[in-house]
Amino acid sequence: MANLMNEKDMAFLLYNVLDANALTQASMFEDHDKTTFDEVLKTSARIAEEYFLPHNAKADANEPQFDGEKVTTIPEVKTAWQHFAQSGLLSARHKYEDGGMQLPALIHAACNAYFMSANPSTAGYPFLTSAAANVIHAFGSDEQKATFLPHMFNGRFSGTMALTEPDVGSSLGDITTKAIPQDDGTYRVKGQKMYISGGDQDITENIVHLVLARIEGAPQGVKGISLFIVPKFITNEDGSLADRNDVNLAGLLHKMGYRGTTSTVLNFGEKDNCHGYLIGEAGKGLMYMFKMMNEARIGVGTGAAMIGYRGFLESLDYAKNRPQGRAPDEKNSQSKPLNIVEHADVKRMLLAQKSYVEGSLALCLLAARLVDEQEAMGNEDSGLLLDLLTPIVKSFPSYYGPKANDLAIQVLAGAGYTREYPVEQCYRDNRLNPIHEGTHGIQSLDLLGRKLWQANGKGQQLLMARVQATLKSASNKPQLAALTATFQQHMSTFIQTTMTLGKALQSGEVKKGLANSALYLDVMGKMVIAWLWLEMADKAIETFGDSVDESDQAFLAGKLQAAQYFIMWELPEIEHMAKLLNGFDPTCLDMQEAWF
Repeated sequence: MANLMNEKDMAFLLYNVLDANALTQASMFEDHDKTTFDEVLKTSARIAEEYFLPHNAKADANEPQFDGEKVTTIPEVKTAWQHFAQSGLLSARHKYEDGGMQLPALIHAACNAYFMSANPSTAGYPFLTSAAANVIHAFGSDEQKATFLPHMFNGRFSGTMALTEPDVGSSLGDITTKAIPQDDGTYRVKGQKMYISGGDQDITENIVHLVLARIEGAPQGVKGISLFIVPKFITNEDGSLADRNDVNLAGLLHKMGYRGTTSTVLNFGEKDNCHGYLIGEAGKGLMYMFKMMNEARIGVGTGAAMIGYRGFLESLDYAKNRPQGRAPDEKNSQSKPLNIVEHADVKRMLLAQKSYVEGSLALCLLAARLVDEQEAMGNEDSGLLLDLLTPIVKSFPSYYGPKANDLAIQVLAGAGYTREYPVEQCYRDNRLNPIHEGTHGIQSLDLLGRKLWQANGKGQQLLMARVQATLKSASNKPQLAALTATFQQHMSTFIQTTMTLGKALQSGEVKKGLANSALYLDVMGKMVIAWLWLEMADKAIETFGDSVDESDQAFLAGKLQAAQYFIMWELPEIEHMAKLLNGFDPTCLDMQEAWF
C-alpha cells in the first residue's frame, strides 16, 4: 500500500472507537456487516491508489487550461472520475431504489478519506457532485430528481455549489444574482459567481449548478434568497441534452493548491436566456444550501485531516530511512549515523503530526457517525450534538492539518520544499482548507454566537455526557490516571470560560463577547480533540492491552504516547487563551484602522 492511510488505525477507529458494527441494527443498514463494510473500503483504497494517486503531482503541475471556448484537464482526471463513478460511490449513501448502496455515512466518510489522501483536487469533483445530488434528493421535486439524479449518480453529470459573488463572500444575504419568473414556472437567472470549484471541465457531459439567487421583488437579506438548479446544458426529462444554457465561463482562477480542480468565474444570463429551476419553496434557498454546506464542512475537515495524514506518513517514512547525525552523548565520530527518527526533536515533530491528524480523523468520523444516528436511527440528540460540533469538525483539522504539513516539510528539511517529495504540495493543498466553506473566524462566530446556545444549550450537555462516559471508563485504567487528571483540570477552565462568555452574550455585550471568538474555537477544539485522545487511549487499552502480538503492542504504545503528547503538551495552551477570553482582552477589538 502507498502512504495513504494507516490501515490498522482506520479499522481501530471504525470498529473499536466508533462501533460501526452497531449501525447494522438500524433497518437502513441491516443488509450490511463488517464484511461488506471492509469490501467497500478495500475497493475505495484500490481505486484511490491506482487511479487517483498516480496523477496527483501531474495535475498540480499541469493545471486545467481555458482557450476561450473550452476547458481542458489532463486525461487522468476523467479516467479517475469514471472509475469512481463505476464503483457506485457517488450514490453509495442513498437507498437501493434510488440506485444506492444504503451505506452508513461513517463508512462512506472512511472511503472518501482514501481519495482525499491520494489526490484532493481530483477527489473534489465527485465530492461536490455527491453533495449537490444530496440537496436535490432532499428538497427537489419528483421531476427534478428524475431528470438529474440518475445521471449525477452514474457520473454522466457533475454538480457544483455557486454561492460566492465578486463582492459577496460569506455574507450571503447580500447576493445580487437575480431570478426572473417566467410564465412556464421556470426562471431566468442573471449574475456572476466566482470561486466555483468544478464550475467548468471536460470530464462530464453536463454540469448541474446549484445557484443562490434572489427572485425579483424578494426582500433583501437571507429570507429573500432562493436556490435554483441551473444546468450547463438544458436537460430533457429523459436526461438527454438539448441546447447549451446561457452559463458561460469568464475565466479560471489560479490557486496555490488544489490546482487540479477548476476554480471558475461563471456568468449567468449574459444573453438573458439562462434557464433556472426553483428547488423547493422560494425564500428557503439558504436553508436548503446549508445541507450541502454542512456536509461540505465535514468533507473539508476530513480532507484537511487526510492531507495532513498523508504528509505525516510521508515524513515518518523519510525519517525512518534518512541517516544523519548521532546521539548527543555519542563521542565516537566514526560510529554509524542514526536515522533521524531517533532524534528527540524529530520525534517531537512526528508526535505533533500524529496527534493532530489522528485526532482530526477521529473527530470527522465521529461527525459522520452522528449523521447516521440522526438520519437512520432518528436520534434528534445526535443531530443537536452534530450541529454543535460542526464548526470544530471543519476548523480544527483545517487549522492543524496545515500545521502538520508544515512540520512534515521540516522533518524532510531541504528535501521537504522540493517538488521531488509530496509534502510541499500537501502543504499548499491544505492551506486552502482554513478558508473553504467558511473561514476559521466565521466558524468561531457561528460556534460562540449560535451553536453553543441552541436548544437551551442541550448540545453542550450531550457533549459533556459523552466526555463523562469516557472519563468514567478511563478512570479505571491506571495507565491513564495522570492524563485523566490533567484533562479534568483543563476541562474545568473550559467550562468556566464558556459560562463567562455566555453571561456576557446574554447581557447584550455581544461585540465584547464575540471579539475573541477565534480563540474560543481553538480552546474548544483542543478540548474536544483531547477528549477523543483519551477515548482512543481507553479503547486501545481495552482492544490491545492483553495482546501478545508485537504490532498490537506497538500500536497501543503509539496511541498512549500521542494521547500523552496532546494532553500534556498541546491542551495546557488553553489556559493562556482562557485568560484572554475571561478578561475580554480588548487588544484586537480596540485596534483602529489608522494605527496599522
